[in-house]
Amino acid sequence: MKKKKHIVNLWELKPKRNAEWETTEEGKVVVLVPKFSNPYLVKWILPHLSKPYFRIKLDDVGSAIWQQLDGSTPMSSIAEKLKEKFGTSVEPLESRITHFLHQLERGNLVTIEHITQQH
Repeated sequence: MKKKKHIVNLWELKPKRNAEWETTEEGKVVVLVPKFSNPYLVKWILPHLSKPYFRIKLDDVGSAIWQQLDGSTPMSSIAEKLKEKFGTSVEPLESRITHFLHQLERGNLVTIEHITQQH
């Protein structure tokens, strides 16, 4: 039996942030990732650490994307805003966004509900 291909349209996705974050004075995003994910360690060790988070500093483009990952804004809208703000410096846009979202999803920093079409 042949497996059906699932096609995901990047521009229809509406990713949502899963991590805490803060903004620097320059407007760049710093994503805060807890050093431990084990519930026991989070409860008993994390509160006693002077630096309980890994701090992931995003560049201008990553920051612009991150700030819009609210779970309701489609990637097509985010891409248009990136083009308006950064012009051709964000090209190749589709591959940059795809790679960035893949990295965020792999690190459990975003949730992406996959809208699939079967072919």
